[in-house]
Amino acid sequence: MPHHTPPHRLPDSDEDTAVAPDPGERDEPEAANSPSPKAGWFGWRVRYPRTARGVRVGVTVLAGALVLFALLVPNRLDRLDVQSFLRIPAEGVLIAGLLLALPPKLRRATAVVAGVFLGLLTVLKLVDMGFYSVLVRPFDLVLDWMLLEGATEWVRESFGRTGEIAAVIGVVVGLVALLVLTALAVVRLTELMVRHRPTAARTTLALGTAWITCVTLGVEFSGVPIASKLDADLVGNRVEEVRAGLADGRVFQKQASVDAFAATPPDQLLTGLRGKDVLFTFIESYGRVAIDDPAMASDVDAVLKQGTSDLKAAGFDSRSAWLRSPVTGAGSWLAHSTFLSGLWIKNQQRYRSLTTSDRATLTSYFQKTGAWRTVGVVPGVRRAWPEGKYFGLDHIYDSEHLGYQGPYFSWTPVPDQFSLEAFERLEHGRKDRDPIMAEIILASSHNPWAPVAHVIDWDDLGDGSVFDRIKKEGKDPAEVWKDPESVRAEYKKAIEYSLHSLTEWVERYGDDDTVLVFLGDHQPVPTVTAGSTSRDVPITIVAHDKKVLDKISDWGWTTGLKPAENGPQWGMDTFRDRFMSAYGDGS
Repeated sequence: MPHHTPPHRLPDSDEDTAVAPDPGERDEPEAANSPSPKAGWFGWRVRYPRTARGVRVGVTVLAGALVLFALLVPNRLDRLDVQSFLRIPAEGVLIAGLLLALPPKLRRATAVVAGVFLGLLTVLKLVDMGFYSVLVRPFDLVLDWMLLEGATEWVRESFGRTGEIAAVIGVVVGLVALLVLTALAVVRLTELMVRHRPTAARTTLALGTAWITCVTLGVEFSGVPIASKLDADLVGNRVEEVRAGLADGRVFQKQASVDAFAATPPDQLLTGLRGKDVLFTFIESYGRVAIDDPAMASDVDAVLKQGTSDLKAAGFDSRSAWLRSPVTGAGSWLAHSTFLSGLWIKNQQRYRSLTTSDRATLTSYFQKTGAWRTVGVVPGVRRAWPEGKYFGLDHIYDSEHLGYQGPYFSWTPVPDQFSLEAFERLEHGRKDRDPIMAEIILASSHNPWAPVAHVIDWDDLGDGSVFDRIKKEGKDPAEVWKDPESVRAEYKKAIEYSLHSLTEWVERYGDDDTVLVFLGDHQPVPTVTAGSTSRDVPITIVAHDKKVLDKISDWGWTTGLKPAENGPQWGMDTFRDRFMSAYGDGS
């Protein structure tokens, strides 16, 4: 019978090189017993051998590129450049050497595990990129999982329910795909190394020698070290962070147990403010960049100067300084609780520990005296907020209880001017009432800063329907965020709107007993701060009664709504005790 070459032995078939093992592999069972190469779906590898070979080479190249990307990609967008990938990864050299040394069965399992682990590290780096872009810090493996819910909520409020669902599906699919692809890529490269063991061994040895030489001599390319151990450093840092995170709870409990005013009788608390309406007002993302950045300073400075002048004409004086926030970019509730509790609330674990403790806050001390009705105006809250009870608020007005019938402005449920008018209608403007202590959150300057409302005649606010037209006149956040300069411009407008709303409210409704403390909660995201590492936010105290400001005359704060560049800088956690000391019994 005529002899026919079996299909799998065609010279140019897809697996031609796979069935000719390297001499160094002849003694290994997996090489000796290598299965016949597959013909592919519908036998396409047999029918198109050259195409099959091209596909095989292309897939191998892509596998190598993916593994190299996973090993060398940094965890910060500002470090993502070509130079980052022109390095020798120590982890890659070590993994290659290990895989070459292992026996066949253990080798494949190790390759899969290494690929999945490499995929997980890549996911962590990508998450870090997002955290650095917003919070200017890496993802905390112990404490940050609870922030993911807030992230999806922000996406929903900014881009709608459809956008939220699409984003969640995209993230899940991308995560699974990345883990599968990195595992397959490492397995494929391992098989390639085994088929060409001598070459692979020599290459691994050469790269290892080059890495050691580069480390010893400090060789760099465009300021970036050629020898990389990025992933080893990343893992080492995260291990230390996990240890610190687990220990932080004990440290915080010890700090929270110390309260200088815990034993002070109620009739000796805040005596210097009795009979006054005291309003603690947070302006979202009102950070130092709004005052110091050259691109914003002139316009914001004009608003602050005009506000100072108008308030002066209405009989009000003011003092300003800087506070250092525990957060930047986001995490307003952490800043609020730091300011009110006198503790450094830098993460969600501390926040939960605080709000389930008996630690008194600035607002709860007002409630403890019995001399004030304590209320919260929190338009950013759209669901049950049990923490409100912890903060000592007798009544809370969330976004559903302000009487607003207008549209959302991206994330912001209620424009600031309407929130302040609602406070006047529901509480401050009522006759025969007790003095009020209010915590007011102004949310119009919340990311993404588009569309931005503008101040209208207070008599035209009505039920808020007028804002339908104003929203339509604003900009689309998706368009704004295509250009960083547009983001910065809209941020500036949002801050100006919040400041205008607040100062006009004081002019319109303030009286001899009004004491306003307003401050930023944190700096905006890095897109706006443009590289600034400052965590400072402005704080201002406004009062009609001269004696109120006389009690803090030794603080050295700047006269007016704008703090001096070199004005006092306090940690936000120090304000509570200083304020209570200034206005307490004997002050």
